Amino acid sequence: MQAKAHKNSSGWNSVLFELRDSYLRYVKDWEEKIGSFIEFDIDRLSGAAESDVSHKEGPLAGVPFGVKDNFAVESFNITCGSKILEGVASPYTATSVKKLQDAGAVVVGKTNLDAFGMGSSTDNSAVKVTNNPWDLMRVAGGSSGGSAAAVAAGLVPFALGSDTGGSVRQPASFCGVYGLKPTYGVVSRYGLTAYASSLDVVGVISRTVEMAKTVFNTMKGQDIKDNTSVKHPGSSNSGKVKKIGILNIADGPLSEDVERSYLLSRGRLEKLGYETVNIEVPSFEYVVPVYYTIATAEASANLARFNGLRYGYRSKNGNGPGELMQASRDEGFGDEVKLRILLGTYVLRSGFQDQFYHKAQKIRTAIRNEFDRIFESVDLIMMPVFPTAAFKHGSADLDQFQQKVADLYTCTANLTGLPALAVPSSLEKGLPVGVQFTAPAFEEDRLFNIAEVLEAEFPSPKLSGTKDWS
Repeated sequence: MQAKAHKNSSGWNSVLFELRDSYLRYVKDWEEKIGSFIEFDIDRLSGAAESDVSHKEGPLAGVPFGVKDNFAVESFNITCGSKILEGVASPYTATSVKKLQDAGAVVVGKTNLDAFGMGSSTDNSAVKVTNNPWDLMRVAGGSSGGSAAAVAAGLVPFALGSDTGGSVRQPASFCGVYGLKPTYGVVSRYGLTAYASSLDVVGVISRTVEMAKTVFNTMKGQDIKDNTSVKHPGSSNSGKVKKIGILNIADGPLSEDVERSYLLSRGRLEKLGYETVNIEVPSFEYVVPVYYTIATAEASANLARFNGLRYGYRSKNGNGPGELMQASRDEGFGDEVKLRILLGTYVLRSGFQDQFYHKAQKIRTAIRNEFDRIFESVDLIMMPVFPTAAFKHGSADLDQFQQKVADLYTCTANLTGLPALAVPSSLEKGLPVGVQFTAPAFEEDRLFNIAEVLEAEFPSPKLSGTKDWS
């Protein structure tokens, strides 16, 4: 399906209303191969054509998009990719989604994810398997793998994801699209199911930089329903970028393909006239243990509410509320979720908090301070996204533990609260590879500006036969 979406005075034409059947066939054909959506409903688009949405002005009027299934969207279910929430319908809509809907964008479906956002492959979903459009034997990344696969396959021009430790940027890199993790707090988390509250951020996956920028600017802003949300003050220097710190990868765990792509991106920057300098981040060795200490502790507290007694999956085993709750959680949660809950419960035990959780928080502050010092002399930092390109389902070379260790480069933005953007870098042996840029707090414009320059050199790679939303 090569047809482009024709633009009108509202920014977008109702091409999908006119080509409903062909679009449905297109989605069906791809969905049979990649499994990116848990729910998909083209009739919502048709309903939007008959409502005031079609008369709204702006670049998002009439634009279909997908939403990761840990966001609340009224009249859709919210499974979080877990058996324990099967059949649970969203009674309201997340603030981030509502702002996009108010701008005329239309939710056409909920995308697959690792259960509760816990994973790097989307293989931890209890609902279905999601495959990478570039190679169906490989993962789309995680935990927002469904969103990334849907955008890469041209099913939607953008999709929302959540980023707790790289869950937007890593799948975006695996699928050859853009993945934005904003500054913590500038997009409301109201309506996003909490995994780790001090790390979770609403992110955007898109085919183009312009779309990511438009979606972000639509969603950002303080929300009375989220007391961690803040007003975005705007860029301190109009988003200008002159000097970029390049993370030293000499001793890094990168595959040959990823290292080659990383150096290629550095070469592009230097060719374009940017000053690049090598940087060291000594605290990197603590990033993964600190991240998983904090994330699992917060997950243990947040997921305590899912007990099978009031809603969602309820076990047929157990006598009395206590046994019923235990059986429901044991049967409803997947192995990865149970592992993280147990780890978090352990580090929060009386007598262990000072040894683990509080110490991790102190190191987190030290990591943030180190990044602040680096940004005194550079405008952006470039680093890898993941040590490898998309790996195969069930790969023995990258088991669940090794996948956690590989989160090294993405976790830093979540621990520091800083904005980061994954940018396509190259195709290596037929697979997309990306790099990521990190900016000081509230400097998303710097990320967009550097990404637009690189996009002119190497745009998001497009699979043959996929829909063009430009």
